[in-house]
Amino acid sequence: FSEAVRVGNTVYLSGQLGNVPGPGPIKLAPGGMAGEAKQVMDNIQTALQAHGLSMADVVKLNVYLTDLANFAKVNETMAKYFVEPYPARAAVGVASLPRGALVEADGVMVLTK
Repeated sequence: FSEAVRVGNTVYLSGQLGNVPGPGPIKLAPGGMAGEAKQVMDNIQTALQAHGLSMADVVKLNVYLTDLANFAKVNETMAKYFVEPYPARAAVGVASLPRGALVEADGVMVLTK
């Protein structure tokens, strides 16, 4: 699959889990929801930078949670990565996510340059 696809001045980012980068088997960030949410945002930031983008380019974020009760924790984390005007956002409760993750996010970015 593609990590990101550009169509005109829009970039679509594939879902990002809280995988810790590095060699060896894929593992999720420690610390439960808070740890995974931070790692998801770090992974989004890294993916965007690899494509010459930043968090300021994000206009829409979709967040998938295995427990919507954790949405406040995700909000706290997101507030550290985004500034006003915040991207539009959807939160979706799901039965499960790949690799037993608790949270996943994908996004849409618009190129302004």
